[in-house]
Amino acid sequence: MSKWSSRKKSSESLKPSQMSFSWPLRKGMSCALLSVFLLQCQPASRPQPVAAYEPASGFTLLSDVAPSIQQDIRYATANNFLGRPVNGYFVNACVISEAAAQALASVQQQAVDLGYSLKVYDCYRPQHAVDDFVRWSSDADDNLMQSRFFPSLQKDQLFPQGYIAARSGHSRGSTVDLTLVPLDTRQPSASPLDGQYDCRGSVMQRYPDNSIDMGTGYDCFDEKSHTDNPEVTATVRANRDLLRDLMEQSGFENYSQEWWHFTLNDEPFPERYFDFSLPH
Repeated sequence: MSKWSSRKKSSESLKPSQMSFSWPLRKGMSCALLSVFLLQCQPASRPQPVAAYEPASGFTLLSDVAPSIQQDIRYATANNFLGRPVNGYFVNACVISEAAAQALASVQQQAVDLGYSLKVYDCYRPQHAVDDFVRWSSDADDNLMQSRFFPSLQKDQLFPQGYIAARSGHSRGSTVDLTLVPLDTRQPSASPLDGQYDCRGSVMQRYPDNSIDMGTGYDCFDEKSHTDNPEVTATVRANRDLLRDLMEQSGFENYSQEWWHFTLNDEPFPERYFDFSLPH
């Protein structure tokens, strides 16, 4: 029996109204301009227009293929484990291989039928952005975002434990980080540098997100993020299974340590790591 068949009943039994998702804003929370980063703390849920951008051959803007998929490209903002925009990320726009974009369009159609939309956090990642992760990891004094993204680990454990790599599948163009959100919801406003959040906590304790409850926040470097972690609730289990089922039906495979991370099985560039620029 396929994974889809074995999990389909539990996935379909939960309607959108039964899923646990919540994003209450805490008292006094505000979205400061973060002028030091020249970016607002709330990334747009829709891609920003990109004028005259031509990605490498075989790549496309996801918005040109599947415009209804929400985009919340965290590395273009301070809302990530570095606490600042990552080198090479400029706007809220997903660049991805044409093959992966077409497959995601198929996933989106199925998700919409169930009352959801996909929301992507990261798509193609140029090698110079990966190099920025490597430089950040060597700075032992920069632990600004530890309490939110890797509270149970030391920084020097992130590479050996497989949460960050010096060469990323994202740079091959067919890997995507994403979640499911209820239709007609948007990313809430909140300060990404507020130290009160814990990615391992309940929905109330995590950074606000319009995602259905996946048990942890995005980029939470913790065993609780492992897709089949046995300690998550039944609701979280069903939500993760639903996302994985939908993605597998369209040819993607999940990375077992991150519920959000998927790679197209028949990726067009399995041995190439690209470094072309993202849109400005």
